[in-house]
Amino acid sequence: MAFSLVYLDSISSPLSGASLELIAAGRRLGDPVVVSAQPVSDESVAELGAAGVSGVVVPENAGTEAHTNFLTFETQLLAIALSETEASGVVLPNSLNGKEIAARLGVKLNAGVVTDAVDIAEDGTVTKSVLAGAYTTQARVTEGPLIVTLKANSVEYTAPAAAEEPDLLEIPVEDPAPGARVVEVREKAVSGRPDLTAARIVVSGGRGVDGDFTPVEDLADALGAAVGASRAAVDAGWINHDLQVGQTGKTVAPQLYIAAGISGAIQHKAGMQTSRVIVAVNDDPDSPIFEIADLGIVGDLKNVLPQAAAELRKRND
Repeated sequence: MAFSLVYLDSISSPLSGASLELIAAGRRLGDPVVVSAQPVSDESVAELGAAGVSGVVVPENAGTEAHTNFLTFETQLLAIALSETEASGVVLPNSLNGKEIAARLGVKLNAGVVTDAVDIAEDGTVTKSVLAGAYTTQARVTEGPLIVTLKANSVEYTAPAAAEEPDLLEIPVEDPAPGARVVEVREKAVSGRPDLTAARIVVSGGRGVDGDFTPVEDLADALGAAVGASRAAVDAGWINHDLQVGQTGKTVAPQLYIAAGISGAIQHKAGMQTSRVIVAVNDDPDSPIFEIADLGIVGDLKNVLPQAAAELRKRND
């Protein structure tokens, strides 16, 4: 019998719709076995069985502090579960954590990874949208088991005809070393800036900030503006996802939108092109953002933005 693994960050009771969708997708690849690094209650095991899950794998001492190791532990857990079950594929949520684990697992096993999937066929063919949803493509991995992250609301769940009685398997997983460890969590400081979607002025940064949003934030504070970001900056981990502007982020329509170091990809334009005045700052004169800009400045944002902020403060003094 072929198995598939379904990774769930956490398992609540009743099972969430997102969890059921992942299980439904995993069922297409084989008999689904759920893997989680968190403890799973007897009640949840029964609910997983009703959803057609044939097994549940958790680590020994699940949920202890030793497992907060930037997802290396979760990756190791899935690698062991794959070895034990010889599953044909792994289905994960399309979250930041899910994508990170998928990437690490792919490297560890030299296996193919497909992210942002919207459908999975029984033969392992994965469907995904690309170029801001303008095209739909189909892909199949050619090396190792299929590792795929599935977007929410993509697969319809239907209850199986018969429930399973899954076994709860606890497996030993060594905490990988060396590795970084979370030693402290702090509440995000309140910026005092206006809400991104309601702001009259937005200053956004993209790949061009090269990891340093200080010039963007400084100019935003000088203008009393909100801070935004492109998807490239968010995906790089330079700024929180809740500040992403674009088709997969927030849509804004301020009086003034300043795009700094943003190339102007279609998905970003979709979230800001209705702004009344658009100012683009980019050192590449061929960037598509200039096509929709009312004012374009060709230059290094690290030089342009601080000068603009200094001039604004001088005039306000």
